[in-house]
Amino acid sequence: MNPFASPTSLTMQGTHRSLDTHKYSVILPTYNERANLPVIVWLLARTFTEQELDWEVVVVDDASPDGTQEVARQLAGVYGEDKILLRPRAGKLGLGTAYIHGLNFVTGDFVIIMDADFSHHPKFIPQFIRLQKAHNLDIVTGTRYRATSKPATVDALPGGVHGWDFKRKLVSRGANFLADTVLNPGVSDLTGSFRLPVLRHIITETVSKGYVFQMEMMVRARALGYTVGEVPITFVDRIFGDSKLGASEVVGYAKGIWTLFVSV
Repeated sequence: MNPFASPTSLTMQGTHRSLDTHKYSVILPTYNERANLPVIVWLLARTFTEQELDWEVVVVDDASPDGTQEVARQLAGVYGEDKILLRPRAGKLGLGTAYIHGLNFVTGDFVIIMDADFSHHPKFIPQFIRLQKAHNLDIVTGTRYRATSKPATVDALPGGVHGWDFKRKLVSRGANFLADTVLNPGVSDLTGSFRLPVLRHIITETVSKGYVFQMEMMVRARALGYTVGEVPITFVDRIFGDSKLGASEVVGYAKGIWTLFVSV
């Protein structure tokens, strides 16, 4: 049986009436995510459909050799080419430039940036939206390191991580502590939802290309005076495939923090 043609998947198509008239665009950078992409798209479609929200997913694939682009095309055939937009690039060009590339194709007025490997679960998106509406925020980020949302809400549960060993937790905590101490970005973690004009403005000011790109966006958002909220999320290690974070990315992150410290 074709999983993309199941009754559940087929009912996830279309635009639904809702009191929320905004459209939400998700930018998903991918590299060798053939196994993960169908599931994350299904979860996104279910979340947006249950909330009766207008949505689209922009898949920015960096020439994956595992067939990720073919899977994306199949998903566009199931959910509709207006829902799944494949916008590939010629090679592995970095996370930051993937968001910049994807931003050229979004049609929503809110943009959500997240990973395709389930580490950022779509089930938290409704909380992002509620917090943004309640306080008219420019940016809402997800955090593993807070027990409550900021500003506080009654439905938030403590954030955390699952599937990581002690070493990885220590590295993550250390990286966030370093960034918080040196840069004071005003948030305890990254990945989030942005008003489209705000994201466009921040990206024009951002110069980083790798994993530090998201950190720089938040540092510049704070410097530019944009309002930012946080929602606790549970970060889950990837189920399929290998992590893209290696030694070169860690070194690049440290260099990026130093560059931001002396320039912002």
